[in-house]
Amino acid sequence: MKRETGFARRRYGITIVMSCGCASLSRLTFCISLVTVHFSLFTFHVSRLSSQQQPTTAPSHFLKLAHTYSIVAFDSLTGDLGVAVQSKFPNVGGIVPWGRAGVGAVATQSLGNTAYGERGLDLIAEGATAEEALRIIMRTDTMLQDRQVGIVDARGNAASFTGRTTFDWAGGRVGAPSGRGNLAGGKGEVIVGRGYTAQANIMVSDQTVKNLAETFERSTGSLADRLMAALKAGQAGGGDKRGMQSAALLVVRKNGGYLGANDRFIDIRVYDAPDPIAELERLLALHKLHFFPSETRDLMPITPAIVAQLEPILMSEPAKQNEKWLSQKQGKATPTFLEALKNFMYWENYDVRVRMDGKIDRVVLEDILRKRKTGSVKSVNREP
Repeated sequence: MKRETGFARRRYGITIVMSCGCASLSRLTFCISLVTVHFSLFTFHVSRLSSQQQPTTAPSHFLKLAHTYSIVAFDSLTGDLGVAVQSKFPNVGGIVPWGRAGVGAVATQSLGNTAYGERGLDLIAEGATAEEALRIIMRTDTMLQDRQVGIVDARGNAASFTGRTTFDWAGGRVGAPSGRGNLAGGKGEVIVGRGYTAQANIMVSDQTVKNLAETFERSTGSLADRLMAALKAGQAGGGDKRGMQSAALLVVRKNGGYLGANDRFIDIRVYDAPDPIAELERLLALHKLHFFPSETRDLMPITPAIVAQLEPILMSEPAKQNEKWLSQKQGKATPTFLEALKNFMYWENYDVRVRMDGKIDRVVLEDILRKRKTGSVKSVNREP
């Protein structure tokens, strides 16, 4: 009479059954062989899954990676070039964005390699396209598969690359050569297009890059405003898996810097903040106020009603100073009043909006009154 005992062991999702007793040794060997085959098939299946965009073990240089999403773009109407970027990494603005007026703009992230910024812009200045500059530097990059780069040149050419070992989700999009829609690319690919390039790594999903691209395509206005709109939409698509920390906006324009002395039209960096995009948006508004010249539509005559609201300010400031901007009331925009207003505006850093033609910038006036809570432009305009 045959006696048989048995037991089962479950490991890695496979049930291994072994029997012993009167059965022959060859039968046991056959069972073990079947287990080996099944386990091999299971290992192959796991290997295939891991080749897709799934989390992997962090490398030793993980903390040096700029886990980031960015967009690099060219404005064909103004010639402006710019980069907007957000990351769960401090001071992303000191690593990722690069630009040179009349040449190009670059975002270098993941394990940022400044050669793509410095040498890349030099190559473009010497005649290379965005794609050519990208491929030339890639040839000598010893850590190429850790990189993520987007480049746009001043002729509107765009190119993006995402390395094979960048963390998921990672990839990019560029504007389609036709000017309508965009082209998507994954790891290990160089994608080439027109107008802009968007790229991201360690994202919740590909929705962030999709939002960056589609929002930029639909948006209107200045390049800075379009980049900001894209950045906000990218975050709405999920953003960095680990959260938010820093952001930056760079726009370069020939002689666009302070008083035309350089090309840094906009260069704003949020080093560390709970909501860096909201802070970047606030700082952009502040930058426009203090560094952008007046728009013609915002200029308004300095009426006696406006003088009446500004005179108390000019006669009481600067605080803790014996001599004030204005010693006595003028009642209207006299040369004495205009001189006092000019000095006050320089003191308050409205340098690029100072005027001596009897007009004032509505945006400046609103800011002056808001800070002192003394009224509004609208209430002034209702007065005779």
